[in-house]
Amino acid sequence: MKVNFEHLQAAHCENGVTTNLLKTIGIRNMTEPMVFGIGSGLFFIYIPLLKINNGPAIAFRTQPGLIFKRTCKSLGIPVVRKKFSSKQEAEKFLMECLEQGHPVGCQVGVYYLSYFPKEYRFHFNAHNLIVYGREGDTFLVSDPVMENVTTLSAYELERVRFAKGALAPRGQVYYPKERRVITDDQIRKAIVTGVKRNVRDMLRIPGGFAGVKGIAYTGRKIKKWRDKLGPHKAGLYLAQLVRMQEEIGTGGGGFRYIYGAFLQQAHAFHPIDALMNISQTFTQAGDLWRTAAVQAAGIYKGRIGSQEDYNTMGDYLIEISEIERKAFEALSTIKWRS
Repeated sequence: MKVNFEHLQAAHCENGVTTNLLKTIGIRNMTEPMVFGIGSGLFFIYIPLLKINNGPAIAFRTQPGLIFKRTCKSLGIPVVRKKFSSKQEAEKFLMECLEQGHPVGCQVGVYYLSYFPKEYRFHFNAHNLIVYGREGDTFLVSDPVMENVTTLSAYELERVRFAKGALAPRGQVYYPKERRVITDDQIRKAIVTGVKRNVRDMLRIPGGFAGVKGIAYTGRKIKKWRDKLGPHKAGLYLAQLVRMQEEIGTGGGGFRYIYGAFLQQAHAFHPIDALMNISQTFTQAGDLWRTAAVQAAGIYKGRIGSQEDYNTMGDYLIEISEIERKAFEALSTIKWRS
């Protein structure tokens, strides 16, 4: 059993799954950057009390599943989404979807993905892939971060769909319910909705842990890690930041590049010159995130490690916070044209 499906590689898993699933219902003018922007995917949060892989919880993207949900809602596309307590019910529903011709998105854990290189496997349960068929005991898988399609045995798929721990996927599947024709006017309105929501998420969430304030807060904390945690544990915390930044999808820097590309593509629907200028600011932020990742890697690998090195690392994040604050404030002042 195999559903007609075209695999396209993407930089980030949920962007890619959303883009590819939309193509299965005839929407072929949605690019990865457009999906990311309409879904308001850009985010930052640092939760020191929540530990993942013995490090603080740090996220550079919005909550898993929201990019798909928001994009479809903004475009008026009904969706199906289910979670399960029973592994048998989860597989039964998956088979019913395939029999009805629906490729489905699945949230899975990374640690037991057999086709992932071992160095990329760790306990992270917010990865996304598409199942588009089954041949015998083997499921056909399109993982958008991979160059080509791949496979998982029934046991392997069940294992990653029911991974334990934080963000446990509970066999989650999702897909767009029916074919729709999407007009340019719908896309124009969806762009505005996505930008305004992302401005809210990055500038106006209360507290100091999230958005641009969260980036600066993390930078200030990093300056204290060496004395407070000791060099070894502080290095592990920085390794966690880099892992979440650069190895989970596109991470911090890559997400900024994608958002910049979204604003450039949005310009075709809203010919406002400020969008192109703000796009360049996000590229600048992406470059600095990458520089910060190199600095952090140097510390946790032991090549550098003085207090001054931690101060430099923290200053990078404080500078990034200011760059992104100015970019989102500029977006908040745009007069959108109907």
